[in-house]
Amino acid sequence: MAPVVTSVSPTQGNPAGGTSVTINGSGFTNASAVRFGANLATNVVIVSDTQITARTPPGSGTVKITVTGPMGTSTQNVFFSYTTVAAPVLTTLSPPNGPTTGGNTVTITGTNLTGATQVLFGPNPATILTNTPTQITATAPPGTSTTNVTVTTPGGTSNPLSYTYITTPTPTITALSPTSGPTTGGNTVTITGTNLTGATQVLFGPNPATILTNTPTQITATAPPGTGTTNVTVTTPAGTSNSVPYTYTAVPAPTITNLSPTNGPTTGGNTVTITGTNLTGATQVLFGATPATILTNTPTQITVTAPAGPPSVVNVTVTTAGGISNPLSYIYVAAPIVIGVSPQFGPDTGGNSVTITGSNLALASAVNFGPNPATGLTVISDNQLTATAPPGTGTVVVTVTTPGGTSTLGPGNPYYTYLGAPVINTLIPDNGSSLGGDSVTINGANLTYTDSVTFGGTPASFSVLSDTLAVATAPAHAAGTVGVQLHTPAGNSNTLPFTYDPA
Repeated sequence: MAPVVTSVSPTQGNPAGGTSVTINGSGFTNASAVRFGANLATNVVIVSDTQITARTPPGSGTVKITVTGPMGTSTQNVFFSYTTVAAPVLTTLSPPNGPTTGGNTVTITGTNLTGATQVLFGPNPATILTNTPTQITATAPPGTSTTNVTVTTPGGTSNPLSYTYITTPTPTITALSPTSGPTTGGNTVTITGTNLTGATQVLFGPNPATILTNTPTQITATAPPGTGTTNVTVTTPAGTSNSVPYTYTAVPAPTITNLSPTNGPTTGGNTVTITGTNLTGATQVLFGATPATILTNTPTQITVTAPAGPPSVVNVTVTTAGGISNPLSYIYVAAPIVIGVSPQFGPDTGGNSVTITGSNLALASAVNFGPNPATGLTVISDNQLTATAPPGTGTVVVTVTTPGGTSTLGPGNPYYTYLGAPVINTLIPDNGSSLGGDSVTINGANLTYTDSVTFGGTPASFSVLSDTLAVATAPAHAAGTVGVQLHTPAGNSNTLPFTYDPA
């Protein structure tokens, strides 16, 4: 079967010829000629049965590329265009030097760089990474001393720029910190030394470490698992360093003895102190299956921010390089809910007992009436507690605080209103028949919540018209003068005299 040509790269070049091209296809093994139109290509190299490299002969216009073999000549329509392309011009290299091992990226700036087919560092081709009309990035090949860098495009080969290969000194390790660690690995080791730039490998004995950071004088790495005393070495493009000993030590498992507090809100976010032994280097603290945020860590104490969790009892454990600790119980407490308070009114001087009903109240540690803390807190059940109201004014929200948090406004009625003590200023009239039935107007203050009016201790019927006005019907009473008094949830008023006249 005759050769088959499928593509050519590049597809255009200088009419003077000499453009380096790659021809792709099949059946090239015994090819005897490559033509661009009627003209034979030069420097033909049969790379494989599917690829040929060659240099174009002089020519003009667009011509067909053919490959001739023992079975005939290719017939596919693959074309090459002769165009006048400006030769590439180089202006800068960055960096202008690099290691003799190559492998570093060099940025080549200039003009007419489009379609670069080759970048040479002396006789050695570089790997082209990116290519624009004004910039090429390439991976430098290995080399020595100072050499010329050139770029070849369909327009020809550029002017040369000097690039210097620098012999990189071998890395040296001077110190490890720490010099020992757990057999499980996973700890961070700082390696100090010189010429550590570009480290490609850090070995703990035969085992590679994970490189975290790398500067010319310092490397941090995560130690792999291991046993006994082993040698640490660093490898860079310049070679392998001296070795420094590192000792693997067995780490005892952590033990926890106390949690403080032992409970908290379902929302999490509170700080829990964990006390125990062998807690150094804790990598995880779990509340059940949920990790906590570690705040501080010493050999005997860890502080963490508790994660959120549903109302339940969970196990807290600590993980270090030595293993997983014993568990301790931690209780997630639901937030308290206040549904109601009784009574809902009281004197602004405080001191009265108030019953608070709701749910999740059993672990109550504080009760507040607005901003003011109550005293005499007594928990009766998970649904009820009593407290002594503090002094206050106006209407306030009663809240309960537990390890689960502080209650918030919900569907209940957690309001409590402070009342000033009732005051009677005048009685009009201030006398009446001993038979009773006289209407008496009471002028005063803080009368809105009046719940009784007495004439000499005898209850009278009454109506409250405003906070300063009430009307009572004097009950029957023996002739003489008696004291009239009001009562509200804030207490008893002063008394004013009322005189009963004989009937």
